[in-house]
Amino acid sequence: MRELTASLLRWHATGTPYAVATVVGVAGSAPRPIGAALAVDAAGTVIGSISGGCVEAAAYDLCRQVLRSGTPMRASFGYADVDAFAVGLTCGGTIDVFVHRVCAVDYPIVEAALRQPGPVALVRDLDSGAMTTVDPSHTVGTPLDAAVVAEVRAMLDIGATGVRRIGCGGAESTILVESFAPPPRMIVCGATDFAASVCRVGSLLGYRVTLCDARAVFATRDRFPDADEVVVGWPHRYLADTPVDARTVVCVLTHDPKFDIPLLEIALRLPIAYVGAMGSRRADADRRTALRAAGLTDAELARLHSPIGLDLGGRTAAEAAVAIGAEIIAVRRGGSTRPLHATDRPIHPAEPGRGAPNASEFDLESAPSSQ
Repeated sequence: MRELTASLLRWHATGTPYAVATVVGVAGSAPRPIGAALAVDAAGTVIGSISGGCVEAAAYDLCRQVLRSGTPMRASFGYADVDAFAVGLTCGGTIDVFVHRVCAVDYPIVEAALRQPGPVALVRDLDSGAMTTVDPSHTVGTPLDAAVVAEVRAMLDIGATGVRRIGCGGAESTILVESFAPPPRMIVCGATDFAASVCRVGSLLGYRVTLCDARAVFATRDRFPDADEVVVGWPHRYLADTPVDARTVVCVLTHDPKFDIPLLEIALRLPIAYVGAMGSRRADADRRTALRAAGLTDAELARLHSPIGLDLGGRTAAEAAVAIGAEIIAVRRGGSTRPLHATDRPIHPAEPGRGAPNASEFDLESAPSSQ
């Protein structure tokens, strides 16, 4: 929904009511993920997409109907074997769609989600359409149980969007949680050929990538086109002054103790997701000795992934970058790093903070947000 921000805020400014159709469940092959949205205003203007085109007309009609009635609706669209021209997904999948009306009384809640620069989750009750925003420290809107808020914040922490059933028995309800979080940060220190490849992999993985090196002749935009920003400065000073969070990863590729040691002193004491450093095993041993002498504890040194990357047998800078990216994924997601065919674990594990889904939840499964 947040990708529709500019248009939705214009509708708010003019007091225009609108209806939103949001994908709340996906099964099989489907073109858009959970959280994809299409909105229609009172004049019939449509923005967004929920299917890439194949069920947009039907969703448009549902939005117009909900605008008139004010009553939320649910609908499912899937491939129709009997009638290939029926409304459905030609890709063979099924999507479950929730449609509800948004008007002036709801604007403050929606705007709290759309305008907040930091991480925020928009929570919608799929029975009533009631909305709440949840960020790391506040909630705005319909009150939620403390356990629900904790679950929503766990989802927000990993940027997850999905559907949750809450309560039990007659008090059970279903909510859609849309996590709006800025991309996690990757800070790459050292303007080397390896760093250029790591920047490329970091961008592919969805990180906002910063390349930092004190040597202006090497730290240039031309050499690092895949970095979102190139910073000329001492890496340890930059890291000490830049915002980081629990999703931030730091890759130290400088190969030079005068850069490495002061940088790692800071990085290993920050509450970030991953710290890796490139170098030979001998260089790693010398580095750890120097860090102990600088006062780092065994617990802090245990956070250091050095030599950096998984043992994939690669030789080129690009192959090393893939190994580094693979290690970051494994550390952040709890992967075994073993070949899938050699394990019996689920190919798509349950998200942190949630157990494995049961059969009744199949059509309401959650998915990572790309927003």
